[in-house]
Amino acid sequence: MLSPQPLRNGETPSPHPRISAPHFHSTLSVQKLRRFNSLILLLRLLAFCFSLSSSIFMLTNSRGSDSPSWRDFDAFRYVFAANAIVAIYSLLEVAASAWEVLKSATIFPEVLQVWFDFGHDQIFAYLLLSAGSAATALVKTLKDRDTCRSFSAFCLQSDIAIALGFLGFLFLGFTTLLSGYRVVCFVINGSRFHL
Repeated sequence: MLSPQPLRNGETPSPHPRISAPHFHSTLSVQKLRRFNSLILLLRLLAFCFSLSSSIFMLTNSRGSDSPSWRDFDAFRYVFAANAIVAIYSLLEVAASAWEVLKSATIFPEVLQVWFDFGHDQIFAYLLLSAGSAATALVKTLKDRDTCRSFSAFCLQSDIAIALGFLGFLFLGFTTLLSGYRVVCFVINGSRFHL
């Protein structure tokens, strides 16, 4: 049978019904939360760096008028666009994560922030994965032809851009796992952290 009182163990009723009693956090749990938030910040920063690097490598992948350009291939344009979009998203999320580390609060209400992070992390991770896969298939086709034999620098820079995009996907994937953990904690406990 449930207790008629909504209080948890150790809490005393507040004389003001609209003001809730503050939750107890030990120093150890606060340090764990700060470490967890710092890890998310680091992973988002790495995803930003690799996605930005990939888009820059793809953007500068033109050698001259006789050499092929990345603009000539749909898959390479897709890699550039996907990595540029993810770099912008990751930069905004780095700012939000830094805010969370410094202020110990989210920018949006907690329920919105948890689902926003998880949903967008997944969407953009899949975007990077599909762009990298499409470009990998194109590079394999170019290597089967004489294009990569004649213009090896073009193919090498394309390979580097694709690899950097996959690394961006990897770090964004790890971030997705951690934001998924936050969603599960929120659904179970009503808070984004398991305490």
